[in-house]
Amino acid sequence: MSSPCDPQNAPAGDVGTAIMMIDSRLRCVHEGKSAIDPGQQEMDEQFAASLGPEGAQDLLDGACTLIFMFMKWLRVTHEQLDKDVIEYVVPTLVGSMRMMPRSVPPEVIPTMAGLVIAAGTGLSPNLWRQQYGDWTDAEMTPLEATAFLLAEHINRIADDPDFATRMITEALSSADAD
Repeated sequence: MSSPCDPQNAPAGDVGTAIMMIDSRLRCVHEGKSAIDPGQQEMDEQFAASLGPEGAQDLLDGACTLIFMFMKWLRVTHEQLDKDVIEYVVPTLVGSMRMMPRSVPPEVIPTMAGLVIAAGTGLSPNLWRQQYGDWTDAEMTPLEATAFLLAEHINRIADDPDFATRMITEALSSADAD
């Protein structure tokens, strides 16, 4: 039986731009920068403003696709160890988000956990979220933080600071080749 939240019904969005943004954040962290420099922040804001509504929606869908792909990799990896991805990933993710109250307000943590659980059970995170209305401004930074935290979690498991980014870019390259 097909679900209305089946990933095949979801738009992939702009995964390339979404992974570039996550990779940029990962590099800042690995370079020891605790915050984005003001010049980078201004460029990010100008870029976001230049997208327009359709481009912004594509970027949002791309971030959700990243969350889905990251959770799919994590699910397969955990299943190989006879572990439940939800049990091992969600508490760590929620704990990390709780330590980031300026970026992730407590009231959006349940939504971000729900996105991850949806993806971890094979559902489209953006279609799952769509059931509850439009995205809010308060959810944008937490959405990026969720994708970032999942990428960092994957990188730690793989013991490779570029693994998550490389995995996505290789998937995009193979999709382009098809």
